[in-house]
Amino acid sequence: MAHDHMVHHHRDVQGGQARAAVFGISDGLVSNVALVIGVAAAGTSASTVLITGISGLLAGASSMAAGEYVSVKAQSELVERELEIERVSIAEKPEEETRELAAIYQARGVEPEQATELAAAMMADPDVALDVHAREELGIDPDETGDAVGAAVSSFVAFTLGALIPLVPWFFMQGTAASVTSVIFGLVAAAIVGIVLAAFTERSKFRTAARQVVLAAGACALTFAIGALLGATVV
Repeated sequence: MAHDHMVHHHRDVQGGQARAAVFGISDGLVSNVALVIGVAAAGTSASTVLITGISGLLAGASSMAAGEYVSVKAQSELVERELEIERVSIAEKPEEETRELAAIYQARGVEPEQATELAAAMMADPDVALDVHAREELGIDPDETGDAVGAAVSSFVAFTLGALIPLVPWFFMQGTAASVTSVIFGLVAAAIVGIVLAAFTERSKFRTAARQVVLAAGACALTFAIGALLGATVV
């Protein structure tokens, strides 16, 4: 009887680009819709709201891109430093590193003799030894140190897209109509972001979308209240 072998593939959850894109579009959307509604609630003109929103978009996108670059770059440099320490240790103290690797295998249920043989086999090739020690001892993938530039670009583009959505109505409308439409655009976009996230994480689409909508609505309500207290209501 022939047996079908099912092969499953894992998504890249360690790279910086995907994470930066997801957080970027969500942050851009929530922060700018809240900013726009807060400024509009103070009774400012449509042109002022639009200028403020564009300024918030550019400032937020630049700040987030810079933050992602620094974060991923620092993490990458830390990983590379740890790998270099491990590489030197493997070259200068092979017996000690072999014992460490054997101990790790034993802790996972491998018999002592087999663990020692397996560790010795892994240590025979320095490149293989480094890869195994990085994964087993340090818990990192040496081939995935992160792309700082890619993360920064993804973050900038995603934040810009998210922040642009609630601004669209203000190019064509003003006052209450623009504010209401901006909120609707923001909440719908937040729900879409939640659905996309749920598709990647295989969680409940309804719950994830609802969470995103509640966060966006809460930010809008807070900034609207503050804007209304500081100025007049939208006219």
